[in-house]
Amino acid sequence: MSRTDLVLPALGYGAANVGNLFRPLSDDEAWAVLDAAWESGIRYYDTAPHYGLGLSERRLGAFLRTKPRGEFVLSTKAGRLLRPNPDRSGALDTANDFHVPDDLVRVWDFSAEGIGASLDESRERLGIDRIDLFYLHDPERHDLDLALREAFPALEALRADGRVSAIGIGSMVSEALAASVRSADLDLVMVAGRYTLLEQPAQADVLPVCAERGTGIVAASVFNSGLLAKSEPSRDGRYEYGALPEELWRRLVRIADVCRAHGVPLPAAAIRFPLRSSLVRSVVVGGSRPEQLRQNAEYAAMPIPDALWQELAAEGLTPAP
Repeated sequence: MSRTDLVLPALGYGAANVGNLFRPLSDDEAWAVLDAAWESGIRYYDTAPHYGLGLSERRLGAFLRTKPRGEFVLSTKAGRLLRPNPDRSGALDTANDFHVPDDLVRVWDFSAEGIGASLDESRERLGIDRIDLFYLHDPERHDLDLALREAFPALEALRADGRVSAIGIGSMVSEALAASVRSADLDLVMVAGRYTLLEQPAQADVLPVCAERGTGIVAASVFNSGLLAKSEPSRDGRYEYGALPEELWRRLVRIADVCRAHGVPLPAAAIRFPLRSSLVRSVVVGGSRPEQLRQNAEYAAMPIPDALWQELAAEGLTPAP
């Protein structure tokens, strides 16, 4: 049974790209991406202060303020406060993959005061008072034990006070996700790149504890750094922070072969795979071009034959149902 009454649409948009992730977008280009997401029926939007040092929140908020508040779900994240950068040089924040000026710096703060300030500052950047879902962002990159002691109780207090509807954690580390679900009263977890068509490390620890605790899952980074974003995989594709391991490449090629044999585009299977678990409430995809959002929405609605899933499971490429 779900721990929250918050209903998430099956497909969401992760707004890191409109924070100038990997490449700069003009305001008009970012608006066109968000407009394509909306026109394609996407009604869940996720952002974070980390994305473009607040640029994603500002652009997303400006767009969503033109839409009826009751028609979309909005999530953002806590853990990193944005403060003036005393060492700003006029360079870009490309060390964090964002093409924005380094006028601000990210400051970790897991205290109750810091979590509350993060919510207030996100509301101000967004220009939207009600945040539906508030995640703690990548706590293991700073201090997971401190997060368990201070940040999660602070999030629980915000929910109890009605300042947010639901709380959770967003991370790409299965151990951190599982430990957080065990220790805190979380509604949802955003599992980034750890429950995908290509690899499912979260299957071993995160999914069982979520089932036990009644915690829902939002699957993000389901294209595995773009490896699953095209029907014909590329051997030189990026895999997280390094080269694609040979064993994973062979798995990817075989998955693509099975999809092709069943007439299913690989990206469509990638979007639909996590939703086969009853624990997964939504799949969040990114995109920096309008056509990507329109295509992803079409993929999300595409029927997938059961025979595809059966063959993948029979070959040990995905977990048995």
